[in-house]
Amino acid sequence: MIAEEFAATGEDLTLRHRFSSYDEYLQLQLRKTSDAKLRKIWTSRDWRRKVDAFGAIFRRLIQRDLLRRESKALCIGARVGQEVLALRENGVVDSTGIDLVPAPPLVIRGDIHSHPFPSDTFDFEFSNVFDHALLPSRFVSEIERTLKPGGIAVIHAIIHARGDNFSANQLRSLDPLVALFERSEVVEVRAVDAFGLDTELVMRK
Repeated sequence: MIAEEFAATGEDLTLRHRFSSYDEYLQLQLRKTSDAKLRKIWTSRDWRRKVDAFGAIFRRLIQRDLLRRESKALCIGARVGQEVLALRENGVVDSTGIDLVPAPPLVIRGDIHSHPFPSDTFDFEFSNVFDHALLPSRFVSEIERTLKPGGIAVIHAIIHARGDNFSANQLRSLDPLVALFERSEVVEVRAVDAFGLDTELVMRK
């Protein structure tokens, strides 16, 4: 299943690790997400810096009318929830996040490849963990499934550098990621400097 996922993507989207099973992949991701030292950093030293940085990203999207304060929003792979709090502080109060390890009240338990929500639930979805997706097409199809028609998805990706040791895939151009969105169209693409990620892709379903 994993090999088949990457068979048709070519050299611009490749697998970074060889996993014998999906559970082996989950265990790798859990080592980072549940690491007590990292979670302490994320909730103390890094907390305000990341909330403010995400806040600036979301304010720009609000100004561009790509995000509205009345939107129902989801952050995918939200760890301890800085991006969720940033949304709420910018008036998008109906916001939540999912990750393998929950961080109440901002983040509930959820798999980036299988969202625990009905179809057509959200007006806006944000993620900066595409590089952690072992099954890129399922990652994107879950966004399109849970996004309402006309809804906006914003993906921060890394194109011009390598991800960390927990990255499951490597993008060398944006084309394979855009191609995975079968029910959406590109709104804009721009360069960003966002925690090691360099490209922002905005899609409308």
